[in-house]
Amino acid sequence: MRVSSRRAAAVMTASLALVLTACGGGSTNQLDQGTTFEAPVAENVSFEPGTTMARLSEADTITVGTKFDQPLFGQKTIEGEMRGFDVEIAKIIAGKLGIEPGKIKWEETPSHTREEVIEQGKVDMVVATYTINDTRAQRVTFAGPYYQAGQDLMVKSGNTEITGPESLRASKAKVCSVHGSTPSEEIKKYVEPSQLVLFNVYSKCADALRTGQVQAVTTDNVILLGLVNESNGKFKIVDKPFTEEPYGVGIKKGDVAFCRFINESLEKAARNGTYEKAWEATAGKASERTPELPEPNTCS
Repeated sequence: MRVSSRRAAAVMTASLALVLTACGGGSTNQLDQGTTFEAPVAENVSFEPGTTMARLSEADTITVGTKFDQPLFGQKTIEGEMRGFDVEIAKIIAGKLGIEPGKIKWEETPSHTREEVIEQGKVDMVVATYTINDTRAQRVTFAGPYYQAGQDLMVKSGNTEITGPESLRASKAKVCSVHGSTPSEEIKKYVEPSQLVLFNVYSKCADALRTGQVQAVTTDNVILLGLVNESNGKFKIVDKPFTEEPYGVGIKKGDVAFCRFINESLEKAARNGTYEKAWEATAGKASERTPELPEPNTCS
């Protein structure tokens, strides 16, 4: 369930020159220093009866599982607003169903609960830095991917001893990740069991790094980018990615029609510039590179 290597490294700086298009209105989010993004909302939509799309469109609401503590991707502000690239991807999909952003219900979904909330029907989809892999695909269907990340390490700015995953075992560094995440399993190749510290959210890992309880935090580079961005210069990324992490939209297992709808929605967003603008208004604030939408996987 990995995307091609050609797409794995596909990031480009060229802008999509097309203007945002939409059949209807939208809800504008003020994301940072005057940067806004408006999720287009379609009008007069119609879907085949009995499909997930028809059910959600008729209900005029959708429940989305995402993270509340991931700067730049999925974060709930003190004011209760949802921000981040995952949030905007969810709004783009909801908009194609004719659902206004204000009618989306957000469900906090840490890494270790993602399959569970989908299977139990607590959410209609999960957009939560959710890496597509074969194990997870046995329980849920993945649309996308909508972004290609890579696992890396975050350390204190003055740390020169940790230079990549291969340096961890010799340095005896404590490394933090979260329960149920792909990075927490991958890092086991490079550390002894006694070196690994697991929490339920990455914000606790950042706190542990700040207080010296651990010497490194590992997860996908874009998540680390958000934590570095909020650290006021205290943290840095080692910048030696050692995996490919395609982020997908998790939905109920076997819902092929909904999967194809999501893929088509993402492809349209990439063509008309919506995808790029969503990135620039969120994760793009801390990254000079604008990603290209990866090729979609086969829905199954």
